Amino acid sequence: MKTFFVVLGASIAFFLTIAMFGTSGWERPPLTTTQNGFRGTGMDQVHTRAEVAEIRDANVAPAPADPAEEGGELAGQTYENVKVLSGLTTNEFNRLMVSMTEWVAPEQGCTYCHNTENMADDSLYQKRVARRMLQMTQHINSDWKANHVGGTGVTCYTCHRGQPVPANIWFTNPGPNHTSGFVSRNNGQNMAAPSVGLASLPYDSLTEYLADKSIDNNAIRVNATTALPTSKGKPIQDAEKTYGLMIHMSEGLGVNCTFCHNTRAISNWQQSTPQRTTAWHGIRMVRDINGNFMEPLTSTFPRNRLGVLGDVPKVNCTTCHNGQNKPLNGAHVVDAYPELTKVTVADVVKTPAPAPDTPPAETPPAVPAAPQP
Repeated sequence: MKTFFVVLGASIAFFLTIAMFGTSGWERPPLTTTQNGFRGTGMDQVHTRAEVAEIRDANVAPAPADPAEEGGELAGQTYENVKVLSGLTTNEFNRLMVSMTEWVAPEQGCTYCHNTENMADDSLYQKRVARRMLQMTQHINSDWKANHVGGTGVTCYTCHRGQPVPANIWFTNPGPNHTSGFVSRNNGQNMAAPSVGLASLPYDSLTEYLADKSIDNNAIRVNATTALPTSKGKPIQDAEKTYGLMIHMSEGLGVNCTFCHNTRAISNWQQSTPQRTTAWHGIRMVRDINGNFMEPLTSTFPRNRLGVLGDVPKVNCTTCHNGQNKPLNGAHVVDAYPELTKVTVADVVKTPAPAPDTPPAETPPAVPAAPQP
């Protein structure tokens, strides 16, 4: 009798499998492949066409506002308490304010940042934060143009996407909250955090590698630089944290490892793609943003806008990229807003920076351009 049921079950499973493959229309979806590495290395990005179309449609840059009428007095003369955009004409200033409302708070309108009874009032924390975010945007588009954002630049919409709070911000992960009982050490692992692709990797690589603006430039590197060890290497925990960061970057940009690396020689710069150099600078740009613009705003944000540990909201790769290797389909969003590519405070006198006493920080080796398919 047992044999009969085994044979019956196997027969049912067999016919169900045949029916599933024969009637459900199972077939490989249409794929799109982009070669970004050297031929023959398999350094391709493979996506389904439907996935590419969906991500493209979800990342369309808004149309720019009509150009402002030329001429007129400066905004700093027309309005009170204009501290960042005082060098714009009044027409340019009003145009940018309307655009910022659409980029950041289309539902709330001007009242999200302003006391409309007194527009010069700074009592709302949103206005004080927005002022600093304008300076950050100008800083990114000018000081990081050559090494990361290029001519595309960023606007408020790049991160906010029509929402007062960007969807992809992060706080330091405090880990599990054990109030009592025996707690075994987990090395910050096995929490299946989204930041590491829901893997068992350490769940808070972002705080260590993206929040500290003064971190050692070699902190992420765990591969030896020689064929045989010549000194004590880094612990396996550091390798896991680095891999967690790489998973975050991969998911944030919607790419796999071969977008930057030739996986036969992960650490070799000469076999990597030019994108690896761009990413190298991108990591440092994120640290710059978090350390010099976000962290100083900790006391400006109300407590309900801070993390569990009282830390300020921070940015990472996903904040701008939103699953694309080029944010907003690579649109040159700052072309129509040149005021976001330079300091616009009126009558600014720039003092030349003194020559550094020490050599600049480590820079990545030049990467040869990959041949085009």
